[in-house]
Amino acid sequence: MDRNTISGLVIIFVILITFSYFNKPSKEKLEAAKHRQDSIEQVQAQQQIVAEQKANQAVNPEAKEKADSTAANIVDNRKDLYGAFGDAATGTEKFITLENNLMKVKVTTKGGRIYSVELKNYKTYDGKPLILFNGEANRFGLNFFSQNRSIETDNLFFTPSVEADSMVASGPNVPKGKEGRIGFNEDHPGESQTLTMRLNAGDGKFIEYVYTIKYNSYMMDFNIRSQGLSQLIGQNAYMSFNWAIDVPRQEKKSKYGEDRYTTIYYKYHQDEVNSLSTSKSESQDLTTSVKWIGFKQLFFSSVLIADNSFTSAKISSNKQEENPHYLAHFAADVTIPVDNAQTQEVPMKMFFGPNQYNVLKQYKLQLDQELNLGWTVIGWVNKYIVIPAFDFLRRYINNFGIIILLLTIYIKLIISPFTYKSYLSQAKMRALKPEIDEIKAKYGKEKAMEAQQATMALYKKAGVNPMGGCLPMVFQFPILIAMFRFFPVSIELRQQSFLWAHDLSSYDSIFHLPFTIPFYGDHVSLFCLLMTVTNVFYIKMNNEMNAAGTQQMPGMKTMMYMMPVMFLFIFNNYAAGLSLYYFLSLLFTFLQMFIFKKAIDEDKIRKQITTKQKKPAKKSKFQQRLEDVARQRGMAAPKK
Repeated sequence: MDRNTISGLVIIFVILITFSYFNKPSKEKLEAAKHRQDSIEQVQAQQQIVAEQKANQAVNPEAKEKADSTAANIVDNRKDLYGAFGDAATGTEKFITLENNLMKVKVTTKGGRIYSVELKNYKTYDGKPLILFNGEANRFGLNFFSQNRSIETDNLFFTPSVEADSMVASGPNVPKGKEGRIGFNEDHPGESQTLTMRLNAGDGKFIEYVYTIKYNSYMMDFNIRSQGLSQLIGQNAYMSFNWAIDVPRQEKKSKYGEDRYTTIYYKYHQDEVNSLSTSKSESQDLTTSVKWIGFKQLFFSSVLIADNSFTSAKISSNKQEENPHYLAHFAADVTIPVDNAQTQEVPMKMFFGPNQYNVLKQYKLQLDQELNLGWTVIGWVNKYIVIPAFDFLRRYINNFGIIILLLTIYIKLIISPFTYKSYLSQAKMRALKPEIDEIKAKYGKEKAMEAQQATMALYKKAGVNPMGGCLPMVFQFPILIAMFRFFPVSIELRQQSFLWAHDLSSYDSIFHLPFTIPFYGDHVSLFCLLMTVTNVFYIKMNNEMNAAGTQQMPGMKTMMYMMPVMFLFIFNNYAAGLSLYYFLSLLFTFLQMFIFKKAIDEDKIRKQITTKQKKPAKKSKFQQRLEDVARQRGMAAPKK
């Protein structure tokens, strides 16, 4: 073996050791894996015991006696571990699906909990069923101390009962007795269906989860009932209701996509709606009464709502930005007091549905604030101008590209009077350009202050407002920001195509780059390019029309050309619908400028300004009153 071979083996050995060290699982992962394995082994051991009992009882009386003894020991161990709830420690897991025309809510007898939720009218970006959460990793149950034992209902088996005789087999591939479905009779869609999951504690004591689903509703009633619970856990005690889910990705990964909008929202009782950070992991103790807690994604939410309020809660959001399948792990630990009464009921509701403004608004719980349409003026523009017009157009038109086009025209018409005033003000400024040039030549750069004062005196005498061109921006800016808020969160645009864009709620791409450009991305958005080019032409034309203003502030000219470049990098990863709107808005601005140019006679304006300059300036009523007071006091009136 030569030196090169030995060196190569040493290098390979070092690489393997280094790789193993940096990729070894954390202590938390090892403990979780061990706990999971121990649980599996325990279940397998119990199943093996039961199987051996059944096999030996028929052929060996001694084995039967031994099996009976073993079974008795198992029962004793269960009672020692779970106390009054020991009989519920073992059982067979079955699934029952509550279903209406909008969603499927799968409930398991193990823990009596909601196992998964599917929204029937939506699909993921790759065409799969849209599941809000699913699987064993999710938690949904009570945690409390009973008889000096820690009880977690997730580990216990509940007994189901259905108020309506509507449970049928879920499908041909489902084992008999393993799953059922509670659906609706099409002849009576207005009725509700109720599933009760009971956890028995003996001697008439129990805990129940009562699920009630209604036709054509994303809201489900969820009540926790109990009887004799205070005798088991003590008077004036508390329970914790734990709800935790892994949030799956529903949309294609994007820099400004789901990750940017996924977080936990919550509303204090009789107070405002707040949220955790969308950009980092965060936890918070809610020490006062809480009305609802919402696990929010970009387009969908799962919300736990108290009919009255929760005493307090702890919430946490752990981001999983590098995980290709999940966005975050959400957890809520809600405190529920236990009454001393024999029976107790904690009424709640759960919302599983789309983040659509009108859907969330109808429940009158401020759930619509999860959309974050903007504060004050921005939010008002969205709620009272943009969304009503958008919904009206959507009732009659199916093509969302055309809807955005008509929405653009609608908004441009609203602000057109202010745009006209702006253009008229710019025309007056151009008419004064010769006088402004004379002032600049007279005072030069050395007397910039005097030149500015003389220019302002000229504007005043001619009756021209130099800020008149800024008037439409005062009204356009809230609309621009409102659109920036509206389009990325509008679920109506989700998976709606227009021209080359396959999904107007996400970025459009005509070419994928073999590399990633910092801040830009790895693709080319054509709508974004069109918006940028159009914006450059608009700035160029605007500068030519307002040469006087740009000469006074030459630095502004360079800054204005920098803005389209900045927008190119920002909007390349934003919703295609937003870039399309800005692109169409700029095109209509060009059209308005052409129409106004034809309608406004600048020569006539020049004559009007010249005539006005020759007339003596009128005193305002306020100035006249000051002069009258001064005259009465024997003071000379100030010279003009």
